[in-house]
Amino acid sequence: MSGPDVVVVGAGPAGCAAAITLARAGAGVVLVDRARFPRDKCCGDGLTASALRHLEELGLEPATVPSWTPVRDVAVRSPSGRTIELCLPADGLHAAVARRRDLDLALLERARAAGAAVLEEAPVTAVERAGSGLRVATGNGGTFAPGYVIAADGAWSPTRKLLGLTAPAGRYLGDWHALRQYVAGVGAEAARRLWVWFEPDLLPGYAWSFPLGGGRANVGYGVPRRPGVRSGPMGALWEALLDRPHIRAVLGPAARPEAPVRAWPIPAAVDRSLLTGMGGRVLFAGDAARATDPMTGEGIGQALETGTAAARSILVAGPGDPGLAGARYTAELAAGLLRDNRLADLLSRQLGSALGARAAVRAAGLSAWTRANFARWMWEDYPRAVLTTPRRWRRGGLHPPGAFTGPGGGADRAR
Repeated sequence: MSGPDVVVVGAGPAGCAAAITLARAGAGVVLVDRARFPRDKCCGDGLTASALRHLEELGLEPATVPSWTPVRDVAVRSPSGRTIELCLPADGLHAAVARRRDLDLALLERARAAGAAVLEEAPVTAVERAGSGLRVATGNGGTFAPGYVIAADGAWSPTRKLLGLTAPAGRYLGDWHALRQYVAGVGAEAARRLWVWFEPDLLPGYAWSFPLGGGRANVGYGVPRRPGVRSGPMGALWEALLDRPHIRAVLGPAARPEAPVRAWPIPAAVDRSLLTGMGGRVLFAGDAARATDPMTGEGIGQALETGTAAARSILVAGPGDPGLAGARYTAELAAGLLRDNRLADLLSRQLGSALGARAAVRAAGLSAWTRANFARWMWEDYPRAVLTTPRRWRRGGLHPPGAFTGPGGGADRAR
């Protein structure tokens, strides 16, 4: 039985962020995933300014992500039909789109290059106490004795289930539902611009078209799950959305499906999620911590943030103080991400009516200043609740430069 310092379960953005952070600091890390990469992952594929800065800090090279598509131009359509055009700042990259199949593989290779041992097709079958640490077993016969586990293994975390921390079956079905389809042959509007449609029957959800280069786009919609309200067939609603004239006009007459429709649930309840287990020996990150933004359903930036925070907490605490690791991790999220998501949840309720959504879009479009600042806020150019968290105040904090500003950084990569 070998004994790495940490076993990270799940090689998505949260797990890779944790593995890279730990390996860079000299910790022994094993990163395991039940899949073989590259693998598809249901997602809108959008990268906010926050996600991009995390990716840059982790050393990701945009050139290693084949579908990497910078975004400058954004259009938002109100429930009334009013459309406002937004332009993201030119000082670096503030938004991008990349297929998760490509992005996750690039992050996995980055973790490997940083020094993490990577095991694919290795589902975790046991996580249990063993002496002063843990015993972790995988389905391919691997057995490890780490001091910690970072569980970044999705909304229905197998690690949480193995520890007996899962709610009774059927209780939790996610906080959002989303559906996406890759579309080829899109028109000029969809090819160059990121579109958000606040449709009256989706509020506070929305539909989107995110450009992917080569005349392709990720097109889909997301809606919050409402307690006690059964959603209709998502596929039927999707067909109806695609038939709406204003959406057809953006996608263009030659647009055609490139891949099947995929739907998935989104966990957005970090304030109600269990973040630690086994006295701090196990830390949950990403979707396993239900860390997605409750207003937009975006989760890549939050996954990167929680994975990095979990790794930092372990590095500070060291092998002998799991209680400190768990407390530090919980406190860091409480001081930042939880506040951001609570504010986002409140704002999402304001967008739940057509009147509220119309008012928000109208206010955003009042002037060049409001358009610029709405774009920054919507794409998480700074933490949502930064004004209520003085520890995060920085000079110029509301107008930070974008990511990947260096030569070859991807900010101006041709689409």
